[in-house]
Order: sequence, then structure tokens, then C-alpha cells
Amino acid sequence: MESSNLLLYAENALDYGVMGLLVLMSVVTLWLFIERMMFYSNVRTNDYEHRDTLEMDLTDNIGVISAIGANAPYVGLLGTVLGIMLTFYTMGDVGAVDAKKIMMGLALALKATAMGLVVAMPAIVAYTIVLRKVEKILTIYDVEQDKKEK
Repeated sequence: MESSNLLLYAENALDYGVMGLLVLMSVVTLWLFIERMMFYSNVRTNDYEHRDTLEMDLTDNIGVISAIGANAPYVGLLGTVLGIMLTFYTMGDVGAVDAKKIMMGLALALKATAMGLVVAMPAIVAYTIVLRKVEKILTIYDVEQDKKEK
């Protein structure tokens, strides 16, 4: 396999690999957010005898949303670094410096970072919304328990 074909294969693998992973992360975030909101709308605090059991059910899978929000920029950054490495490799392989090709390569590499941020920001917002909803439901549970004790 000649060098240009190998380079094209590496660029495609980078694009589909990193971008595919980021798209998967965003789909998982959206799915978990919707699942959690549906669960919260149907949760009945009266069905729980212990606050800890309720809290465990309420916080199920929200760590995944947080992890995606925290790590998506790093996945994007990895794609950018790999893209920049491919650009420099291409420059070295060709032996000539073509400013247009360099700028295009760097711009394409930076799209991975941008995509990582596009995935991370809604994930962090979703995590914050879900966490606040958990706090509200736990407060409602505590108020109901206080009323039962009186």
C-alpha cells in the first residue's frame, strides 16, 4: 500500500472513529437524559421506605452523563492531535510546504475539538438538570416523611 493510500485510510479512520465516538456519546447522553426524565415524572416517593433506596434509583446512570460531559472534549482533542500529526506527516512525506494544504489539514483537525465541545456542553447541562431534579424529589420525600412522623 503506497503512502498516500495509507494516509487517506488514516484520515478516514480518524474522521469516522473520533466523530463516530462523539456521535455515539451524544446519542447515549440524550437517551439517558430522556430515560431519567421519564423515570422522574413517574416516580412515586410513597413507594420507598428508605431515602437511600430512593436516592439510588434516582441517581442511576447519571454518572454516565457526567462522564460523557467531562470526557467528550478530550476525545475531540485526541482527534485534533491525531489530525495535526497526519498533517505534519503529509508535509514531511511530500517534502514541500503548501500553505493551503497545511491550513486545510489543520482546520479539519480542529473540527474534532469543536465536535467534542458540542457534545460536552449539552451533556453538562443535562447532568445539571437531572441532578437538580434528584434534589427536588429527595426534598419532597423528606417533607413527606416529616409529615408522617407528626
